[in-house]
Amino acid sequence: MRLPSRIPSLSLKLGVNFGRRSGADIVGLDIQPGFVAAVRARVNGSILAEEAASLPLPADTVRDGEVMDQEALSDALRELFSKSALDRRVRVGVANQRTVLRTLELPPLTDRKELAAAVRFQAQEQVPMPLSNAVMDFHPLGIVDTPAGPRQRVVLVAAQRDMIERLLTAVRQAGLSPEGVDLSAFALIRSLYRPESEPDGRVLYLNVDGLTNLAIAEGTVCRFTRVVGSGLEGIAGELAERRGIALAHARDLLAAVDLAAPAPVGPAAGVTDTETQDENAGGEDQIEERERQDDSERAMSFEEMSAVPTLAPQAPADADVRALLENGIRELSGEVRNSLDFHRSQEGGGEVSHVVLSGSAQDIPGFAEALQATLSVEVRSGQVGLLDGGLGAGVEPHRLAVATGLATMETVQ
Repeated sequence: MRLPSRIPSLSLKLGVNFGRRSGADIVGLDIQPGFVAAVRARVNGSILAEEAASLPLPADTVRDGEVMDQEALSDALRELFSKSALDRRVRVGVANQRTVLRTLELPPLTDRKELAAAVRFQAQEQVPMPLSNAVMDFHPLGIVDTPAGPRQRVVLVAAQRDMIERLLTAVRQAGLSPEGVDLSAFALIRSLYRPESEPDGRVLYLNVDGLTNLAIAEGTVCRFTRVVGSGLEGIAGELAERRGIALAHARDLLAAVDLAAPAPVGPAAGVTDTETQDENAGGEDQIEERERQDDSERAMSFEEMSAVPTLAPQAPADADVRALLENGIRELSGEVRNSLDFHRSQEGGGEVSHVVLSGSAQDIPGFAEALQATLSVEVRSGQVGLLDGGLGAGVEPHRLAVATGLATMETVQ
């Protein structure tokens, strides 16, 4: 089967020309929990991010890939585009539990209207949502030989209309013109697929950022996609709640973790009291000094004790942050394994050769290695190409994979 050079987009019948324009000035807009990125890309033998801008989003503006606060998102998008020279025509990505991807096998129809009717008939059984509240698009992959004879293989994508309308309302309120809506999984494959380095077989693309987006592709064709977790934003939110700190501070603490460094030893890192006592065995001078300090404190009057400056409570050790992140990686690995098992069990499923990792997780040293150790599958770094080797200040290249793929409908051949 010949794979298409264009990965399909989600064409939504909501009064705009969705998913069919591929002008060079259209900007890819990736909106995730805690983060938004906009990219203008250029395709000339490879896909390159030519210009980019990004901003953090306030907490709960976007949750699990869905817009919760339209006004806050509009304000952030307005600020983002006012500080850049990016075109206001955008293609927006969606990634949440209210989108569906299915691969259908239909009679080998060549007439587009007949094929559309056949797809809609099959969608009544394949799409787990009322079709009256669904927007759908499909893309033919070509004719394949099956035991039942030649069949037309089609990728069907559906999304809940109300979720899409909330997203587009926020985008329009920011003064932007949405030219298309696309699955973030498709965009991820477009930007990271490398024909010279991807062998025959299937590859798992994993974008770990504000949320975790998984896509299994055969060449440039997406076979399976799922949002598998809350991503680093969920871990940051848990850390912020535990410590009673601002979410922005929690994000900074996670970004400062070095998983490649040896784990610290001590009670905060999970060392037991017995182990601590063993390490101190033989330290009689230290024990005697602590006893003298205790005797001195007991001899002090209440007034004298009150005059001693009180130290601020110590924040939990950084080892706690590391432990929280490592636990998050274990949970993520479990979700990924479940997705791989499910994909493998489906008709037409198969094994993946390796994982291509993208997102802000790549900026945490040792994250890819820790993920590989728990998954037992090779994890490679996915890097977006940059025009002239760089972008504006404050833009993190590892977070641009989805936005870069949204900026173009082409893929590298």
